[in-house]
Amino acid sequence: MAYKISDDCISCGACAAGCPCEAIAEGDSHFEIDPEKCCDCGACAAGCPVEAISEG
Repeated sequence: MAYKISDDCISCGACAAGCPCEAIAEGDSHFEIDPEKCCDCGACAAGCPVEAISEG
């Protein structure tokens, strides 16, 4: 199951920089994860400074 980024995201880009699958891009209001590209590794959640990413 792909990870999801909540509205708590501060758009710092740490998640995108740490994603080995290149599944994260800047969205309209915050960064978003493409569930088709997400490999469920959890690197994004581990690198998020505000804990805005959860398995979803």
